[in-house]
Amino acid sequence: MPNSVPDVRAEMLRDIGATSAEELYREMIPERLLLNRRMRLPDALPAEHDLRRHLEAVLGKNQTCREYLSFLGGGCWQHYVPAVVDEIIRRSEFLTAYSGGNYSDKGRYQAYFEFQSLMGELLGMDVVGVTTYDWAAAAGNAIRMASRLTKRFEVLVPSAMSPRRLAVLRNFAGLPAMPGAIDLVTVASDPATGMLDLGDLEAKISDRTAAVYFENPSYLGVIEARGADVSEIAHAHGAESVVGVDPISLGVLAPPSEYGADIVCGEAQPLGVHMLAGGGLAGFLASRDEERYVGEFPSLLISVTTTQTPGELAFAHCRYERTSYIARDQAKDWVGTATALWGIAATAYMALLGPQGFRDVGEGILQRSHYAADRLSEIRGVEVAFPTFFKEFVVRLTRTRTSVERINRALRKHRIFGGHDLTTEFPHLGRAALYAVTEAHTQEDIDRLVRAMKEAVR
Repeated sequence: MPNSVPDVRAEMLRDIGATSAEELYREMIPERLLLNRRMRLPDALPAEHDLRRHLEAVLGKNQTCREYLSFLGGGCWQHYVPAVVDEIIRRSEFLTAYSGGNYSDKGRYQAYFEFQSLMGELLGMDVVGVTTYDWAAAAGNAIRMASRLTKRFEVLVPSAMSPRRLAVLRNFAGLPAMPGAIDLVTVASDPATGMLDLGDLEAKISDRTAAVYFENPSYLGVIEARGADVSEIAHAHGAESVVGVDPISLGVLAPPSEYGADIVCGEAQPLGVHMLAGGGLAGFLASRDEERYVGEFPSLLISVTTTQTPGELAFAHCRYERTSYIARDQAKDWVGTATALWGIAATAYMALLGPQGFRDVGEGILQRSHYAADRLSEIRGVEVAFPTFFKEFVVRLTRTRTSVERINRALRKHRIFGGHDLTTEFPHLGRAALYAVTEAHTQEDIDRLVRAMKEAVR
């Protein structure tokens, strides 16, 4: 723990035989990364109100989604969060409870159990873990589970996936020289539909393949209509079918269990969690209720049982000894702090919506996103790349030399955040951007985007 008291710092250094903290840093950090001068900091502010005024001035430079329309896609989306969700997660027993036990935090453990139960029903799976950092981390855990289950060390992943998510998967896969390292092999997409190229999948899968990982909808928003075929190909070669999914789509799309998924992961942020400066993310992991899967879960599992008092229930960790919290360096996998508060937000959101509410939201997103795509396609020099999508779609600039960056700058003058620039991520798409339309957007919002886009592409 940092401690600036000079006497305490001196005593600690004396005990370990160091003359300064800098001496310790220089042993661990390369010289080229060290700042060999004092930091140029302004003088300390003398009063709390001065500090508050300074910080508010800095934060006031932000352009937020409260003042701007946002059509940004790519992994974090502007969905509507009901006020009651915020009210529940701001309760002190949820907001301030970092850790605890099944004796002291019964309400929190029950909330985790309810999250797992509701997510299981939504996904069509039996077992769901407590939320992890984000979709990428959950996918990383999923492919490592598949590798341990099959004792194979190759995973096929879609070429059209988020580069940031793929980078996290590579971290989870490990370096080639590491024991148990996983080789990630990309599978091409069909250029016409955006779905996985089944011919390329068949050519690359083998008896070395631990799993086929695909996403539905994909990073580019495409609905993977041939998910059952992908799972069948995986199973025919003894591999696991691992599916990444956006749960808000499951009011209108089939759950992964219906097209052969063995392990499911995804992002809970659409379920009642605000976008928070790149945060507000919560990954989930799910499987069937089979011992071989449950035994490989790295995340916490909360279960329910009876007590000595008739009619009373208790909520506690299930098979806790398999986690890195107990097994430590002998654990099969590692998870740290969970984003469990967002799991509680998702629980409140799912309970509020219910099955019909999910259907209504899903249908509303489909109608709005396809209306937006149709209107944008009417603009000369603008086209939508793929026909089958849920809430995100790829917009290409075809008859203009204007870049996506310039378009987005022009849209900001209309207080609109345009689509996520895909130009460097997927050069084969040309000048392309990923747009997201959710239930939070009105017809007036979409028409406003179309008017601004027409002006921008002239």
